[in-house]
Amino acid sequence: MTIQEIQAEILRLKKEKDICILAHSYQGQEILEVADYTGDSYGISVEAMSAPQNTVLMCGVRFMAETCKVLSPEKTVILAAPDAGCPMADQMDRAMIAKVKEDYPGYAVVCYINTTSELKTICDVCVTSSSAVQICEQLPQKDILFIPDQNLAQYVAQKLPEKNIRFLEGGCPFHAAMTVEDVTRARKAHPNALLLVHPECPPEVARLADYVGSTTGIMAFAEHSESKEFLIGTETSIVEHLQFSCPEKQFYPLSGALMCPEMKKTTLMDIYHCLKGNGGEEITLSEEVILGARRCIDEMIRLGG
Repeated sequence: MTIQEIQAEILRLKKEKDICILAHSYQGQEILEVADYTGDSYGISVEAMSAPQNTVLMCGVRFMAETCKVLSPEKTVILAAPDAGCPMADQMDRAMIAKVKEDYPGYAVVCYINTTSELKTICDVCVTSSSAVQICEQLPQKDILFIPDQNLAQYVAQKLPEKNIRFLEGGCPFHAAMTVEDVTRARKAHPNALLLVHPECPPEVARLADYVGSTTGIMAFAEHSESKEFLIGTETSIVEHLQFSCPEKQFYPLSGALMCPEMKKTTLMDIYHCLKGNGGEEITLSEEVILGARRCIDEMIRLGG
């Protein structure tokens, strides 16, 4: 079968079986084209809540499917590639942070959405990269323990000097691998390009950027900017998607190392097999975890909208 033929069959099967397909922005273009909703991990989970379908197929990694299940516990949530995980989400667990919290009494514990649902149950509030500054600013506590991404934590701390933000060593290994040398090399190759980076990149890289923001923010900035060339400092799939959405502009990856192998585990054939009933994994969470993680996410919604 060709890609076009597989896509056509997926579109037919999802309609026949009344299944909603969610695709994170780091998936390939061929997957985004068959999805009902695309975007960041929190955004697509919110879309799933109001989707009329009772079954949701997540094309992303495990913590994203868990977030979807927490927000829509009555729905069947299937992870298209069961072995697709997130290195950042797997760095810290509930037992580890429960012990760390003993060393930071009185601190508000803020967790990035890139964490397991179980870990969220012992955190005070969840944040996304786009809402982290706003939410941390509104917290009544001056002292904040921010997990697991140290680069995002430092970005928030730079924006909120009035807060005492502590963090642990952790984060996305691919964003964290970016260097000032990468920026120098890329700007030499493309001197007219604006640099747009994700706050998961190291602070010294973010300081050199023309724009720092979430994946959604980066795409919106590039789409609305009058500039014609951009260096993209986040997962390389975003370069591809922007090339399709803005064919009159030029997009270049900041580094070839910005490719998440976990995101690339999901293929069109994985989606096809899931729709045929012989692929994927149904996500199940205990009521305790669903309620605990939902409390953490609801607090994010209350503070960040």
